[in-house]
Amino acid sequence: MARYRHSLPQFNGGAFLSDGGMETDLIFNRGVDLPLFASFPLVETEAGRKYLVDYYESFLRIARDRQTGFILDSATWRSNPDWGAQLGYDAKALDRVNREAIELIAGLRATWETSVTPIVLNGAIGPRGDGYKAGRMAAAEAEEYHAAQIASFARTDADMVSAITMNTIFEAVGIARAAKEAKLPCVVSFTVETDGRLVGGQSLKEAVETTDEATGGSPAYYMVNCAHPSHFDQAFGRGEAWVKRIFGVRANASAKSHQELDESPTIDIGDMADLSRRYTALQGAIPKLSVYGGCCGTDHRHIAMISEAVLPPAKLSA
Repeated sequence: MARYRHSLPQFNGGAFLSDGGMETDLIFNRGVDLPLFASFPLVETEAGRKYLVDYYESFLRIARDRQTGFILDSATWRSNPDWGAQLGYDAKALDRVNREAIELIAGLRATWETSVTPIVLNGAIGPRGDGYKAGRMAAAEAEEYHAAQIASFARTDADMVSAITMNTIFEAVGIARAAKEAKLPCVVSFTVETDGRLVGGQSLKEAVETTDEATGGSPAYYMVNCAHPSHFDQAFGRGEAWVKRIFGVRANASAKSHQELDESPTIDIGDMADLSRRYTALQGAIPKLSVYGGCCGTDHRHIAMISEAVLPPAKLSA
């Protein structure tokens, strides 16, 4: 059952956590082989599902203990036609694995959700190409390209979809339009370079405002992910209307550039205490910030420390 599709609890007040850098955690911390940085094939084997469940539960435990909501992402950031083809998945196989990924997290919701920990099932959509390099699709092409994955999610218990690590406005617009056609709430999460701008040079303000204009404001809200807060914390003008469309941040652990991270053979977990302080500072700059998670290099330790910094103490039952 798509429990929250018609009324996302993120808009009812309160904070939500999400997971960290799924792929970097699985590869560097858990020793899982992920060809092409793709986690979706794990859904198809018993061993792979166990890796994913163990990963998810390390974050769900924090949300339960903190008595906060949780945005539970499917392992589908790479499961689109181009990446799928490189891994031997045709359209039929991708439809199956996208639906199975939602089934997996739906089972986790059944186990972990409580009255004070609502869990939203989120179909994760990644860019057609490399998240660190600008794509070249027009909005209409992006809408057609991503429609199949979104249609797969629409036939499941997914409550929403998120376009994660978007580095071009056109691709974000296309995904938002496809989600609207499928009647699925959609979140758009942009990534920026060390100068706080998209790889093509557009500001976050331009990205949000242009996407809203081109889609009739259809995205439920916006996020920033896959960049360190030091890269974008100066982007939020005080009192500007577009900033009120930002609801979430999923930052990288490291302050290194995308190119430096791409070329690094090891994980950089950064300075967790400093990262947590930066999240606290972002609360003052982003008035509706309510979704807190991580991206590359972060794991459950980062999310635990961030939650301690940004959330009030949990009310323990007697």
